[in-house]
Amino acid sequence: MGEDPVGLGLIPSFNRPGGNLTGIATLSSAVMAKRLELLHEIVPRVDVFAALINPKNPSAAASSKEAQDAAHTLGKNIHIVHASTAGELELAFATIAQLRVGGLLIAPDGLFIAYAAQVAALSLRHAIPTSHERRAFPDAGGLMSYGANQADGIRLAGVYTGRILKGEKPADLPVVQPTRFELVVNLKTAHALGLELPPTLLARADEVIE
Repeated sequence: MGEDPVGLGLIPSFNRPGGNLTGIATLSSAVMAKRLELLHEIVPRVDVFAALINPKNPSAAASSKEAQDAAHTLGKNIHIVHASTAGELELAFATIAQLRVGGLLIAPDGLFIAYAAQVAALSLRHAIPTSHERRAFPDAGGLMSYGANQADGIRLAGVYTGRILKGEKPADLPVVQPTRFELVVNLKTAHALGLELPPTLLARADEVIE
């Protein structure tokens, strides 16, 4: 499972990966636009957003571009803020606060998933509505997440493993792209931030944490 094997140059195409590599593409950067759109629904009067990105991630450039393009489409400004270690998260959020950002996108990265609780706590401390790709973030106290259903991806990876063990070649197995995305919002966090979540957004949520 990974971000975008074509964009990273690992395979020539999703349909015909060739070689000895196939699997599940999460396409996390590609949903940055949808995540910003959802965040904008919650804070419609905000004009300045930020995206927290690990510059050491191979998909950092793709995440930055997706965030900037999405902000441009909405007619908003967005700042790219970097953090590549847990120790840099405090400084990154201090920078975000100084920029008077009204909403924050967390780019897909293992660091931000591993420290989801710290990121959520910093978001609350600085009163910044924040969106992540994984539901681990709202589970840890963050405001919301939107991304591919991880359980589906893991199940499909298991199915492919079985097919390969039975003799099929990875080169002949198209890389699977996600078809099921989930929106999870933390209502308690929204109240702590003084936000009134739109009923239309709550109605579309796959889960509301209360």
